Amino acid sequence: MTSGLATLLRERLRGQVLEREPLSRHTSLKVGGAADIFAVPDDRDDLQVLMTLLAGQTTPYLVIGGGYNLLVRDGGFRGAVISLARLMALEQLPGNRADVEAGVTNRQLVNFCRERGLSGAEFLAGIPGSMGGALAMNAGAHGGAILELVVSLTTLREGTVVTTERSELRYGYRHLELASGEIILGARLQLATGDPAALAERIDSYLAHRRQHQNVGHPNAGSFFKNPTGEQAWRLIDRAGLRGYRVGGAQVSEVHTNFLVNAGGATAADFLELARVIKERVKEQCGVELEEEVRIVGEDGE
Repeated sequence: MTSGLATLLRERLRGQVLEREPLSRHTSLKVGGAADIFAVPDDRDDLQVLMTLLAGQTTPYLVIGGGYNLLVRDGGFRGAVISLARLMALEQLPGNRADVEAGVTNRQLVNFCRERGLSGAEFLAGIPGSMGGALAMNAGAHGGAILELVVSLTTLREGTVVTTERSELRYGYRHLELASGEIILGARLQLATGDPAALAERIDSYLAHRRQHQNVGHPNAGSFFKNPTGEQAWRLIDRAGLRGYRVGGAQVSEVHTNFLVNAGGATAADFLELARVIKERVKEQCGVELEEEVRIVGEDGE
């Protein structure tokens, strides 16, 4: 059935369609089993065709961006994994606004704004990944969060393109509530006028801070755990004595303890066990329940 669906998709889509594609090639942790189908639609219209075909086959699907903030289990994903990497439109609008599609990287948006003297998105400097993922998790740093810039969010919901004003969104710290199966296509952002030289200086300072404190030197998914209210996850993990702790090829970074890194040959099972140990030790030592910030998907390996 999977082979037949792949053939149908290749006939109907302009984008790329692969079978049994290892997701370790598409995630920043470099772990994860294969997806039955890996599809990269060319644009929004191509994506709508894809979703109609998948719905007709009742095929499960998973949408990814740059593969950051994501842990795929070793058994991979039974169904279709959809990459939005080709949704790359980025346009400046009057009134210091910008329309940005889900496949635009955070770096591209930051550079776009800097070049045009648009202020507000500098906090994204150094945060890896793309806008779809940033919007889905309300990414932020240095006191800023991406959904605070959003005028409206455009999504694909049950095959229909829907635009939702920010006042109608339900979101919070590292969270955006979406309908089941809803796919972020892009957003309209409200920015401000900024001096390009001052913007460049601020961006450089944020990048320098990340190089100093988060240059962990191994594949990682960024912050693995959310910061509990009034606490910092890295401090709790450090206090529990887990700096450098290792399970197989997965390790708590010596540089930043909320970064779990692939120190070589790690499996998803290694990361899951390491996360379990961290949560258990932090609960024992600090009395705090940690919650994963990374999204964990897929099937367990054999």
